[in-house]
This record gives sequence, structure tokens and C-alpha cells, in this order.
Amino acid sequence: MPWFEDDLALTRELALDALVLPKATPEGVEALGESGPPVIAIVESAAGLRAAFEIASQPRVTVLLVGAVDLGAELGLEPGPDRSELLYARSKVVVDSAAAGIKPPIDVGHLDLHDAEGLEEECRAGRALGFRGKACIHPAQVPVVNRVFAPSEAELAWARSVVEAYERESGEGRGVFALNGSMIDLPVVERARRVLAEAERSMST
Repeated sequence: MPWFEDDLALTRELALDALVLPKATPEGVEALGESGPPVIAIVESAAGLRAAFEIASQPRVTVLLVGAVDLGAELGLEPGPDRSELLYARSKVVVDSAAAGIKPPIDVGHLDLHDAEGLEEECRAGRALGFRGKACIHPAQVPVVNRVFAPSEAELAWARSVVEAYERESGEGRGVFALNGSMIDLPVVERARRVLAEAERSMST
């Protein structure tokens, strides 16, 4: 890339909140240096997908983002209405992010600006896979993305009841118990706490 060094030098002069690195590889992240703004690394190549865990493990990388168009072109994928052709790539990036101990990744962008219903369905599918955000190609997509990825009132009520019940039951020496007919143990409590933390973050942004 002929302008890489000049672009890199400019990033050291600007007050940036974050730096987006396209076609991310471990070597590309290392070339940015050890200091500077946090990095959003786009996984959009076969090499990047294979090395997603190593990319996520770099100190400056805070989140991965799946780039569907470039990755799909390189792999020869045929886009489908349910994005099933990207299931492996999306799932791998979710797993690698969790294994590296960074934030859940950002899902692929929805390319049809006039398809709000499709955008919402894609957001819900991404959230179910473990994503906690979605790339937007237009400001009009932001409200839908924020609404779907923010915990609902029903989810918040469930999370609060689980945490409250766990604090009460664990205080009496019970680590596993039933709540409204469902078994509650520590992994369920951790999920409930994560829901509450996500709600707090969404309210502060």
C-alpha cells in the first residue's frame, strides 16, 4: 500500500477515538505500533479470517468487524437472503473474540438502504449468534440497529429478577436453584449481568 506510512504518520497527529483497520492481519495490526487509539479490525479476507484470534489478541484491538463483501468475493460465496453463506465466518469471529477476551464483534453491514425489515431480521440473527453491534452504511440504519441490539424491557426484567434471586439464594448457600420453573446457575447469572451491563452502556451512548 503506497500511502500506508503517510496514513500511519497522520494517525499520530490526530486526536482519534479509534482507528479502523481494513483487511486486518496480525502483521497489519503490529505495523500500527504499540501505542495509539484503539483499533477496530475488519476481518474481510481469508487470511484475516484464519488469523482472527491472533488479530483479536493484539493489545490495541478492542473489537473485530466482519467485512462481508470483500470476504465473500475472495471466497466465491453466493449471497443468500438469510446470510447462511457467512455463518462459519460470523461464528468464528464471535468465538475468536470471546477467546481473546475482547468485546463481542460487530456484524456485517446490510447493503439495502430501503429494506428496514430485512435489516431488523439480520440484526436479530446477528444478536443470536453473539454479535453486539452492526456496521451501518447510512445514518438511517442506526435507530433500527440500536433498538435491536439494546436489551428489551422484558430482557431487563428477567435479568434483574435473576440477579436479585441469585443474591438472595447464594446468601443462603444455594448456588443452583429454580426461578419461575427454570434452573438458575452461575452461567445464567453471568448472562443476566451481561444484559444489565449492555443496557447501561446503551443508555450512556
